[in-house]
Amino acid sequence: MRLVSSPHYQDVALSVYVKVKALASRPEGCQARTETIASYLGLSVASVERGMTQLRRPGPDGVVELFSDRRTMPGGKGTSAVRAVRAMTRTEAFVWLPVAASEDLTPRQLRAFALIAYAQARGIALTEAELAAGLRHHSGDKAGQPISVTAASAVVDEVEAARWVTVQRRAGAQGRHHYIAHDIAPEARPEGGCAAVAGAVEAAVTRGSQESVSSQVGEGSGSPVGEGSLANRESLRTDSPDDEGELFSSAVGEVPVVKGAGAVENPADAAARTEAGGALALRAGGNSQPSPSKPETEKRSSRGGGSARSSYDGPQLAMSPQIYSVLEPVHLLLEKVNNDFVARQIAREVDRQLREGTDAGRLHHRLTARFAKVMLSEIRDPGRWLLGVALPRWGCGFQDCEAGVLWSTGKDCEVCAEIVQDKAAARRRAQRIEQGLCPDHGTRPGPGGLCVDCVLDDATRNPTPAPVPAQRAPEGPPRGSCGDCGARIVVIGRALEDGLCKLCREETAALGATVVPTSTAPAGQETCSGRDGDVPCGRKPLPSRNVCGVHRVQELAGEVA
Repeated sequence: MRLVSSPHYQDVALSVYVKVKALASRPEGCQARTETIASYLGLSVASVERGMTQLRRPGPDGVVELFSDRRTMPGGKGTSAVRAVRAMTRTEAFVWLPVAASEDLTPRQLRAFALIAYAQARGIALTEAELAAGLRHHSGDKAGQPISVTAASAVVDEVEAARWVTVQRRAGAQGRHHYIAHDIAPEARPEGGCAAVAGAVEAAVTRGSQESVSSQVGEGSGSPVGEGSLANRESLRTDSPDDEGELFSSAVGEVPVVKGAGAVENPADAAARTEAGGALALRAGGNSQPSPSKPETEKRSSRGGGSARSSYDGPQLAMSPQIYSVLEPVHLLLEKVNNDFVARQIAREVDRQLREGTDAGRLHHRLTARFAKVMLSEIRDPGRWLLGVALPRWGCGFQDCEAGVLWSTGKDCEVCAEIVQDKAAARRRAQRIEQGLCPDHGTRPGPGGLCVDCVLDDATRNPTPAPVPAQRAPEGPPRGSCGDCGARIVVIGRALEDGLCKLCREETAALGATVVPTSTAPAGQETCSGRDGDVPCGRKPLPSRNVCGVHRVQELAGEVA
């Protein structure tokens, strides 16, 4: 993503980087000449050399993306240079791009495709404005500035027309477009049939030959000191259009066969191919020869009745007995897949699931059940149906779930049942809203916007507390408390003067008549003169008595008795 996001690199540098990196992944490395790479990409030699020059020079951060090892002898003769890209660090942002896209798309379209693929991998809701910010002018007065949103939209339309991206208009969040990047472009059939295809190919070849006649000043091969390639002979293993006895790879589409692949490769055929010419990759669509223009008419579909098989003459597909037995329910469809690449993808998908722990019987049952639910006439593309419908596991995140049923127990998956219930409730809610009903109860709402059931639910959840009655003042004369015993009394008459009730007043009057007003306590007496049994009382006497309060109560009790 450093090449995609940095405005320092032109669009053509990304196309060249993708192609060189794909070629360099082969055992012999990238030994292709500039003219050959230009023929693969459908660009002029000058454009490819301009992209290589940018990649070989240090960027703003001092990073060099492309290294070229010349193999020129002192006399000026030699073979083509060996090119390799730098090794990425583990912390760098990256995105996987199909190498076929670099041939089908222009450099600017490839950059837009890379932005869409990266946003899809990271789960970013990409907008046209954000996409336009990643595409920049590289010449003129606006060099280095982002292109307009209108221009970016036109670029996306071109990528969509090439079948590498599907745009779902206004299907994303807040009305954004939803972009879906494809690993393999679906079959594109131009209008006009075979005549239109032939005309497009002829026009593309003519255009490519005209663009490759000459290069711009200062960009030709070998003109800058220490940067151009002075090779005049190329390795026959890599690419030589004049040599018909060798296969020429563009490192697109098919993965090189290595020893130990086992699951879908035939070791005997692999050995034969190694003896014939080494492990060479194929071009998209099975074409092993370089093309001077973009392969606009290549057929990547596996539809029966479509285009004939490609001219690939390498080892035929050989499946292991286990994979072949798993695919037994769909052998009829497998025979109709007339694309070697799609057939290998089917076998590899089966092998991947088996290696990850999926039981062979479970996969066999899945194919049997799904093939039984469709009519053979409804399957127009057997390869795409096998890869997109028959083989994928349906269900929740629980690995044991198989289309809503637990494979180990045969019971219904509770997680899937909850998902189904939630989706049904969401659909029912949407239907009620469209009909103008209450989304929760399905009844007609009242004038306040709530139905009767909603009002009852609100009253149940939030009950209103009963009002507390206000205390009323008693009617009649004012009331108070007795100053002696604390009883509630009506404050009238003598109670206004002394604040006592009738009993306390009478008791006070009786005590006042019998008590000598003068103190009988001897001067200086500090303790009660009473006795608690045989022991003298040690309490303090009352101010006007010679006894304490306890003994005074006992005296009053004796007088009353």
